[in-house]
Amino acid sequence: MPEMSPPWSKQGPSSYFPSIEKKYGKSIAEWQSIIATVGDLKHMQIVAFLKAEHAMGHGHANALVGWTLAGNVAKP
Repeated sequence: MPEMSPPWSKQGPSSYFPSIEKKYGKSIAEWQSIIATVGDLKHMQIVAFLKAEHAMGHGHANALVGWTLAGNVAKP
């Protein structure tokens, strides 16, 4: 899995990451740790979890889940 670190790409799902970190107060690595706790849920189930349990907006949750499930790992 490729490790990514800021600054994030200005294209694709990771273009949301600066605003995700600012708005929700956690790093992308921290969000990936949270995603890892949900087990083998499908993409949209994880999106729903982030929206319900962490009040994350749909676009932010979708971008974060998609990037994570594609095998990317953020540096802590």
